[in-house]
Amino acid sequence: MKNNIRKLIMMGFLLLVILVMAACNSNNENGEAGADSSSGDYPNKPIQVVVPAGAGGDTDRNTRITAEYLSEELGTDVVVSNVNGAGGTVGTKQVLDANSDGYTVLAFHNSLIINSLLELADFSYEDYQLAGASIQDLGNAFIVHAESEYTDLESLIEAAKENPGEISIATETGAFTHLQLLAFQEATGTQFNIVDVGGAAEKVKALLGKQIDIVPTQLGLVQEYIKSGDFKALGIMADERLEGAPDVPTFKEEGVDISFDKFFFWAFPKDTPEEVVEKFSSALENVSNNPDFKAELDPHLVNSDYMSPKDLQAHFESLTEEYKALHENSNN
Repeated sequence: MKNNIRKLIMMGFLLLVILVMAACNSNNENGEAGADSSSGDYPNKPIQVVVPAGAGGDTDRNTRITAEYLSEELGTDVVVSNVNGAGGTVGTKQVLDANSDGYTVLAFHNSLIINSLLELADFSYEDYQLAGASIQDLGNAFIVHAESEYTDLESLIEAAKENPGEISIATETGAFTHLQLLAFQEATGTQFNIVDVGGAAEKVKALLGKQIDIVPTQLGLVQEYIKSGDFKALGIMADERLEGAPDVPTFKEEGVDISFDKFFFWAFPKDTPEEVVEKFSSALENVSNNPDFKAELDPHLVNSDYMSPKDLQAHFESLTEEYKALHENSNN
């Protein structure tokens, strides 16, 4: 009798073990299927885009235009959030620490390299899963008030040499315009007074109120003020004049050998599934080739110029070396 009871207990125990193992295997299979499904049907919910810059600037504008077309391509809402601060590092860090499920993506530009070089951030492009770039800006300009005594770069340089550190320029430490200023000072032997007045909208207000002497910014952002006679452009940092602004000379024409292109890229947290990144990158390429998208960019004096993740990686590597040399020279 006792032996029969022991046998029944043992059989019951073995049956319980078998049931538990079966349940575990089922859960694992369901988990794997769920993971595959979450990547396979991506995106199945809204995607949040983090812009590490304030509203009203070129980063914000370019991202919002692109996001509208991405929403159509991906079949879901692409929601833009502005996370400004510390030259962009607050927003870039937020994406770096986000869930790598493909539903948080960074939209930024060259400043990611500059933040790292100036040690404002202990991370750079290598720490992200690059998804490609969609827009190139060759219209980086020095803007002054229409009543400014500076009529061209020559008059500005002459005044800066006579009054080192006195002429004010609106930029932020770690911003792309900060690098442009370092290059300008290095090329011309001048020194300016850096004043942080805030984002793009605040810079325009400061220049309108003559609280600042120079604003380095994207030409398309202020072209209406130029047309209205409030501002004037001293030049753009490009190899050639812009088709949309043929009257604005290049820095090189004015004797200052400086040229900068600003590219706007997209990137995910590092461990984002490759298939998710590929799908997003493919959508970004389609947007970049969309004639309506290109036409919408034209009034802002920027170009649709797609770079694949691989090409973007190579571009980052090249610019990092270039910016590093510029930064080192400016400190000597």
